[in-house]
Amino acid sequence: MTDFDAESWAARFTLLSDPTRLRLVAEMHARPGSTVTELATATGITENAASQSIRKLRAQGWVRSEKAGRMVHYEVVGDAIVHRILHDIIGVGHISPGQHADHTHAVTMD
Repeated sequence: MTDFDAESWAARFTLLSDPTRLRLVAEMHARPGSTVTELATATGITENAASQSIRKLRAQGWVRSEKAGRMVHYEVVGDAIVHRILHDIIGVGHISPGQHADHTHAVTMD
């Protein structure tokens, strides 16, 4: 077996066991560059809850941020890996398959 940091990956995947954080990752994958307000609205949680979850996701390397003026935009790190996890492993569906290539599609968590 190839050497890899099992502890680090286990810690990262533990974060995705929380439904709120998993929904946020799925939303950031579907709409990269979203703000906390947009993510909170899309996932049905408060901005405070979204901020706390995003902070944890950033600490484990799932999310990065980019500041543009007063706004902070978030996106997933390693989107190809996240894409495989969300779609191939977890089974998150695409609402609009035709928009898949540009990653501006919405996802469903059925």
